[in-house]
Formats: sequence, structure tokens, C-alpha cells
Amino acid sequence: MRKVRYWSVDHAAFLEFLYNKFEAVMVGLHPLWRAIGYQRIERPMATAEKLIKGLLFDCQMCGQCMLSSNGMSCPMNCPKTLRNGPCGGVRENGNCEVNADMRCVFVEAARGSQKMRGGDLIEVVQLPVDHRLKGSSSWLRVAQQKGLEKQALKNHTATKAEGE
Repeated sequence: MRKVRYWSVDHAAFLEFLYNKFEAVMVGLHPLWRAIGYQRIERPMATAEKLIKGLLFDCQMCGQCMLSSNGMSCPMNCPKTLRNGPCGGVRENGNCEVNADMRCVFVEAARGSQKMRGGDLIEVVQLPVDHRLKGSSSWLRVAQQKGLEKQALKNHTATKAEGE
């Protein structure tokens, strides 16, 4: 599994491109997801997400995906489940202090981020994990959030145009 995870970091720029296209489709489908009901589509979407992201990134399905801001390296693979950088116990060879035969997730994240257009997102401090979201679809959460933002902006623009 680690070989595929490292492949994903090596190809972070390509995967970032694919993810951006996929996200645009997911957000564009917001009206459909809303009509079906986000709760109804949650389980099949989470299952698909777990299969795809599990294979490519060894995703732990925390429900708050950070791959696109972490060089396509899932921080939940850190034995200490840290989200904002290495613990300080990274070995000289870049391996984890807890699991000596594994590269530090954040060493890999830094490497992957350098290849990405949005690579500077690795510098944004992340909130702690909300364990209530474990196993849920972060894809749907992003689609719903950005779909609602897009809809609100559209409504605001329409209201503003009517007032002029």
C-alpha cells in the first residue's frame, strides 16, 4: 500500500489537476445532490470514496480530507494522527520515529506540495480532527458547502441587480 501512496505523492500535480476537475463536477451536481438528499447519497458516496482514496492514498476516511493541501499525503497515516506537520521525531533519513521503516507523512507531504500549484496550502494550520465525521464523505461535504456558497453568491448578485 505504501508504494501506491508514494506514487500518489510523486504524481501530486497530476492528481491535483484531476481533483480540481472532479470537485468542479461534484459542485456542479449540487442541485442533483440536494434533490436526492445529501443524507441519502452519503453512504454510497462514502463507499466509493473509501475505495478510490483508500487505494490511491491509504485514506483513513476521517471525513475532513486534506490531500489537496497536503501534497496528496494523508496525514491520518501518521501513527500519531497529527494534522499540522511532523512531531519533531523525524529521523535523519526522513522516516517516522514510531514506524522506522515508513517515511514521515509530512516529509512526503512537503515533497508532494512542491509539485502542486496549490502547494502553499500546506502552510495553512488545520483544525483538529472532528471524530464525529469519521467514515463520512468529504467529497459530498465539499460539494454541499461550495454549492451553497455558489448559490448564495448567485442570489446576492441577483438581489443586488434588482436593487439597482
